Amino acid sequence: MVGSARPQADGRVEVRFALVDVVKQAPLTAMVYTVTPAQFRATAHKIADVIYEKMTGDPGIFSTRIAYIAKQGSRFQLLVADADGNDAQGIVSSNEPMLSPRWSPDGTRIAYVSFESKKPVVYVQNLATGARAAVANFRGSNSSPAWSPDGRTLAVTLTKDGGSQLYLMNADGSNPQRVMSSPGIDTEAMFMPDGKSILFTSDRGGSPQVYRLTLGSGAVERLTFDGSYNVSPRPFPDGKGFAFVRRDGGRFQIAVQDFASRQVQVLTAGPHDESPSVAPNGKLILYANEVGGRGILAAVSSDGRVKQRLVAPATDVREPAWGPFPRP
Repeated sequence: MVGSARPQADGRVEVRFALVDVVKQAPLTAMVYTVTPAQFRATAHKIADVIYEKMTGDPGIFSTRIAYIAKQGSRFQLLVADADGNDAQGIVSSNEPMLSPRWSPDGTRIAYVSFESKKPVVYVQNLATGARAAVANFRGSNSSPAWSPDGRTLAVTLTKDGGSQLYLMNADGSNPQRVMSSPGIDTEAMFMPDGKSILFTSDRGGSPQVYRLTLGSGAVERLTFDGSYNVSPRPFPDGKGFAFVRRDGGRFQIAVQDFASRQVQVLTAGPHDESPSVAPNGKLILYANEVGGRGILAAVSSDGRVKQRLVAPATDVREPAWGPFPRP
């Protein structure tokens, strides 16, 4: 890769780059951006995305954003940052815990759980306007929001009718409908990419395991059988598998399972790995780890070969969520 940056008379900078095949001595791609100095970082991410896609055939995720919860002292904050953890921006602050941030498919809103009313309530925050609304504030507990692929529906876990059960409702909180009944705790719903089924965690079989609910028929299928604790399913964008948290001998690890083969691959060593979130290109999994009693963010490739820590403030950080590809 070769490039240059040349100042322009109006204060902007002309940024050029080319990706060259040195063996064939032929350019693979070349682009020019004219940007302000404040746009340098975003431009570098765009260039990295172009190069990554040219080299791998997969879309790059350098221009995407992540959300997470940071705790400093008694203060909790919902933050949004670049995918590498830099340039964190505070969205909501509270003296009470916050959990489960979830990006809307278009990246304009984040659903999350706040305890500011002394009980869990699901809110939706508009990132552009700063407006927010309590969309699930029913009697009892309201938790684990998840967006449908079209952004019109939220899946939530409610206890308003007794027991933790899954409900679907409009994104504004109207028309909540219970999707099934079970004697156990059903929670942590996540829509599959086609919107036709939901992965969720349930202890209906005696221990927490991952299940799939087909919305059209109401059929429920158990997906995990290896071990007595498998939770927090997160489907891959291609719909071919999912990431989840498994407990093995007291160690909590990030693993992936393929739908076709049912094979499980453990990607991390633990012992305190939680809250996996799959990148929109399916190639990396963001998760929370713990070092010295403090939560940090880490990432692992979906094949387990690449591991890295993300830049984060010197606070206790948890509950990461990877945002969608930016809109054109």
